[in-house]
Amino acid sequence: MRPLWLGPALLLLSAADQPILVPDVSQREVEIQYSFTGADLLLFGAIVYPDGRQPKKPADILVVLKGPDQSITIREKQKVAGIWINADTARFRSAPSFYAMASSRPIEQVVDQRTAAIYEMGVEKLQLSPSSLNESAELDRFQAGLIDLRERAGLYVERAGTVEITGGVLYRARLPLSARVIVGDYTAETFLVQDGRVVAAAVRDITIRKSGFEQFMAVAAEQWPFLYGLTAIALAVGMGWAAGAIARRF
Repeated sequence: MRPLWLGPALLLLSAADQPILVPDVSQREVEIQYSFTGADLLLFGAIVYPDGRQPKKPADILVVLKGPDQSITIREKQKVAGIWINADTARFRSAPSFYAMASSRPIEQVVDQRTAAIYEMGVEKLQLSPSSLNESAELDRFQAGLIDLRERAGLYVERAGTVEITGGVLYRARLPLSARVIVGDYTAETFLVQDGRVVAAAVRDITIRKSGFEQFMAVAAEQWPFLYGLTAIALAVGMGWAAGAIARRF
């Protein structure tokens, strides 16, 4: 009968044989002001191999930056009697508000389809959790439409082959942060892949928040909605009156 400590000891030894990722990001907090036009985040770090021994075949790195999940309804417009109207709809429970991915090589050369789906590597592999009862073909069409819309808005980004690995141990990647991102908690995930298998992963948190006048307005709208509404109406009336007075004078 083997000792009770033997099982945990074997697990520790097997874990010690695996490489470890030590990641970091250039900004742990991103502040959004009225002049915010987007940002570039630098994700970098090191790969620590057991006893410093690097594998003969170079490993690959994938980095994924995700924003808070959103529940979203997609509507398809159709032209009826010369008028565009809403036709079919589909609802998704958990679509990432922002998604950006970079890899050291094209994804299909790094992992197989199953692994990519498990770790959501690539916008085509996002699991959006549909909540409507549309047919499978319709859901695929709506998902493709959602991805297309967010790619054009700069909210879904893929940059294959842009992760730089130096000396087999240091890596770095830049991911663009759109000016349209929402505030909230974001995650920067790093995956180390060897022979098509994820052998290590690590996560760093990033917070995006409003600051300055934008933060004041957001807090006012949340904590004093009645006064905020009255102030907005007063400003609108005042600006309308001023514009009319200027127009009459000139």
